[in-house]
Amino acid sequence: MKLKNSYTIIGLMSGTSLDGLDVALCTFTKNKSKWIYKIIEAKTFTYNKPWKEKLQKAPLLNAQDFWKLHIDFGKFSGQTINQFLEGKKLKVDAIASHGHTIFHQPKIAKHASKPLKNKNGDINGFTCQIGDGAAIAGQTNIDTICDFRSLDIARGGQGAPLVPVGDELLFNEYDACLNIGGIANISFKQNKKRLAFDICPANLVFNFYAAKAGMDYDKGGKLATIGKVDQPIFKKLNALSFYKNFKSKSLGREWIDEKIIPLLEKENISIHDKLATAVEHSAFQTAKVLNNFHIKNILITGGGAYNSFFIERIQQYTTSNLIVPDDKTIQFKEALIFAFLGALRLGNQHNCLKQVTGADKNSCGGALYKAN
Repeated sequence: MKLKNSYTIIGLMSGTSLDGLDVALCTFTKNKSKWIYKIIEAKTFTYNKPWKEKLQKAPLLNAQDFWKLHIDFGKFSGQTINQFLEGKKLKVDAIASHGHTIFHQPKIAKHASKPLKNKNGDINGFTCQIGDGAAIAGQTNIDTICDFRSLDIARGGQGAPLVPVGDELLFNEYDACLNIGGIANISFKQNKKRLAFDICPANLVFNFYAAKAGMDYDKGGKLATIGKVDQPIFKKLNALSFYKNFKSKSLGREWIDEKIIPLLEKENISIHDKLATAVEHSAFQTAKVLNNFHIKNILITGGGAYNSFFIERIQQYTTSNLIVPDDKTIQFKEALIFAFLGALRLGNQHNCLKQVTGADKNSCGGALYKAN
């Protein structure tokens, strides 16, 4: 298919922090070389307790139950979209679904043209986002695009981050875009090239300790303000090898469970102190990136943008101008950009950049399920 001048696409996003399923109905119009976007309507469908537990326990399931969950989550996503579209009379070109990440272990080599291989000669890396695209298309009768990351990983990349394409074409008035979700990631231009990578854990760790205190999340960072930073743990966290370079790299829950949580759990300190230490660590690492690349104006989105204490701690380490936009942009920027990645996929345009992921070539990623 050739690239059209306009698209109406639903972006679907489920983040690692398990806040809920973000649904964004978006339009994209190309005016000469510039894309103009509009979020017509958007809503977060909060996960109920059973769905939260299913998604949390997914990595432990056997193969049959895991595949059933993949299909069930696709059906649930499709049914959610039908609920969202009820009463709306409009033509939607496609649904672009990120899915919900269960496994993300790219493990690429230093040079993308020579990816790591296991003893069978296969590329040693994989990613998995559940939410069957065929089930979504079957439920909604709308063409559905999913699995945006796998092609890049097959080409030796990290399969992440994908949002930088949207940052480049939709949000280029800012020097950088920082998304604070379960993991904090950044996208910016350096020497006329778009760079992006995961910086550090964020809400995944913050929510973990908020749950131990009996809360879903630490609203405004109030729990963290009560605690005191444990300096020895803070230093150990900052010494982790992941932070030694700024090249293409991405994080998954597995790394956090293996590296971050054990360091915080090892010492006998209060939950509040652990949370304060985690916040300080993530703020320090975020500011270090801003300072290293001399970034001036940075757009902050994602659920972490509402954590005012975390934002304050970042500001303590940097002179960068931290810009927190309107609620719709904060909450639905990722869903918007995945809708845009879907538009690029329909138009056979690159939606994954090799200089960002470390792959050997750019990709037009996404599996397309035709509803008709």
